[in-house]
Amino acid sequence: MAFAGTGTFAVPALVRLAETYGLELVITQPDRPAGRGLELTPPPVKVKALELGLPVLQPKSINKPDVLARLRELNLDLLVVAAFGQLLRTDVLRLPRLGCVNIHASLLPLYRGAAPINWAIIQGERETGITTFVLDEGMDTGPILLQAKTAIGPDETAGELEKRLAALGAELIVETIEGYVAGKLVPQPQPVEGTLAPKLTKEDGRIRWEWPCPRIHNLVRGTNPWPGAHTTLRDVLVKVHKTNLVDRSRPQALPGTILPDKHGLFVAAGDGVLEVLLIQPTGCRVITGRDFVNGYCRYPGEQFV
Repeated sequence: MAFAGTGTFAVPALVRLAETYGLELVITQPDRPAGRGLELTPPPVKVKALELGLPVLQPKSINKPDVLARLRELNLDLLVVAAFGQLLRTDVLRLPRLGCVNIHASLLPLYRGAAPINWAIIQGERETGITTFVLDEGMDTGPILLQAKTAIGPDETAGELEKRLAALGAELIVETIEGYVAGKLVPQPQPVEGTLAPKLTKEDGRIRWEWPCPRIHNLVRGTNPWPGAHTTLRDVLVKVHKTNLVDRSRPQALPGTILPDKHGLFVAAGDGVLEVLLIQPTGCRVITGRDFVNGYCRYPGEQFV
């Protein structure tokens, strides 16, 4: 068995599979520049794999002939994939005896794509889960093996939910492999129709204050920690890290207006008032909404845009 993964979501599954079955090879993305100094940084899966003493391969593309040759040498029964970040072509998909099984962080066919956790929260879903399925050449369209559901907390962020789903995925993949290898799990075709969860951009985090409060609240949660929800004040970019839904009627003020209140940062939105609990102007540390009002705002009635 081999494993292909890159991001933090894949790490618990890597550990669980290594402990349960052993892994002949771990395939991950190349090291990338990261941080302010753009230092070459290994992906989380590589770091953990080396800690576990596992062999690591970092191809620019898993579909290259030299990588295929290496995989053929292993005579694999199964390749498990999680948060890998590369599309697997036909030659790779057909190479393991039982194919390639993916761990996906949604209840397929909902939220196919690179950012299912984020989009589930942004869209206001109250439930999500993990799906294990056999990869085909489509975008998360292969036949389903198992699914496990979990509720989404009303204030849960994408980062917090990812940790829970990663742990759930690590358990579900073991159950999946046991049933699949034994012939007790028969892959079930997915419906053709589904919803998409494309990779987020920084623009996806821009707050539109004319939106209803729950929609803004979900955007803030769903883009935390990346790309982060943001707005501007006096032409300065301001990141909004945490908000709170409050029971206040719609004020006679334009959306985005900072309302007079020394006890917190309350902003007029499309259908009411949203409280901003944690905020970060460019060049500053994260501060509370109350500190922002008392130390950063010039006057009540300033407006975020």
